[in-house]
Amino acid sequence: MKKIRVEDAVGLTLCHDLTEMKDGFKGAAFKRGHVIEEADIPRMLDMGKRTVFVWEENAGEIHEEDAALRMAAMAPVEGARYTAPAEGKVLLMAERKGMLRVDTELLREINSIGDLTISTLPDHYPVKPGMHLASMRIVPLVTQEEQIIKAEGLCAGRKLLDLLPYKPLKAGIIITGSEIYHGRIQDKFEAVARKKLKAYPGKVIGAAVCDDNLDMLVNAARDFLAKGADFLIFSGGMSVDPDDLTPTAIRNLGCEVIRHGVPSQPGNMTMMAYLGDIPVMGVPGAAVSLPTTIFDVLLPQVYTGLKFTKDDLIRLGDGGLCQLCTACHFPNCTFGRY
Repeated sequence: MKKIRVEDAVGLTLCHDLTEMKDGFKGAAFKRGHVIEEADIPRMLDMGKRTVFVWEENAGEIHEEDAALRMAAMAPVEGARYTAPAEGKVLLMAERKGMLRVDTELLREINSIGDLTISTLPDHYPVKPGMHLASMRIVPLVTQEEQIIKAEGLCAGRKLLDLLPYKPLKAGIIITGSEIYHGRIQDKFEAVARKKLKAYPGKVIGAAVCDDNLDMLVNAARDFLAKGADFLIFSGGMSVDPDDLTPTAIRNLGCEVIRHGVPSQPGNMTMMAYLGDIPVMGVPGAAVSLPTTIFDVLLPQVYTGLKFTKDDLIRLGDGGLCQLCTACHFPNCTFGRY
């Protein structure tokens, strides 16, 4: 791209739109790609354009809109679509519910190249149709094509962005507590859990209230498994008190415990475990008294079928402290990033 006097630009190709404002009209009088003619010069001068930017032969440059399209092509996402270029950028729009995954290391590598900029929603973000997931553009009007080629090479065999769909699960809820079992207080967790699970496909196949008894807890879970449950949620008895039996019941069920206790508040005493491929979650009492806890943070990934690792749960610490806002804005807040 080079800057040249309008009078010297005849026969050359514009590399940017020329906007005109006249008699209430505002728009592109000359579009990018227009080959300048002798008859165009008076109008350009009337528009206040003394110089224009034109393409140079063999300069190895690429326009911002073409660059944005190339950036979109290197990061295809099933369940989402890219918009046409506008103002030099393309946007990635969700077409289904799910959880956004971002290869944050690959994103950092691409954004380190030079003129390329890709911004996204956070990794693990719960998504609804119509949401903007990412924006792609270059900073200047044009860039060297070699930068795009480098980014394309980085993306070869790697997935920058993914929108994982939710899978239908059959959930069984096991509620622990002698005070609830014997009718001294009313259970509130079942209603809370059912409301939260409504956001995901599948159904709740039942809820069982158990006394503080290991065998009763384990048998309740086995009953749900026999009925086809592929997600178990335990509530109550999750702390370290000697009479809190739920973590032991989860272990006695034969589960592999990924972690008991996560660096996140509220929901510090959460347990994440698996019985084969079946997710088993121990949810502390904060889920009843507060609108958002780590329970809400973990549910999207549970419903994608993607298993948690110990490292996933450890990384909850960065952003793991809820600010307990008067009006909850989750997930549009700092809480629950990992």
